[in-house]
Amino acid sequence: MDTKLTLKLDKMVIEEAKKYAASHQQSLSRIIESYLKTLVNKEPKKGKKKIEISPFVKSLATGVRIPADLDARKEYRAHLEEKYK
Repeated sequence: MDTKLTLKLDKMVIEEAKKYAASHQQSLSRIIESYLKTLVNKEPKKGKKKIEISPFVKSLATGVRIPADLDARKEYRAHLEEKYK
């Protein structure tokens, strides 16, 4: 059940938030509700600390295993040297 809530916010913040909501094809109310849900859901339940991975993050998985001793700077440098030969 939806209930009305009145908030007092800076006018500039409201204007920018409305632009953001429009650009993401969502209502400002829906965005605020989603944000508040994330705040409420961050509170640990009694004895449970389950970390839920979002579908977006799951979609980033490639299955590639990266060695623990990988020197990222060295690899990047080698990449740049090859690129700009």
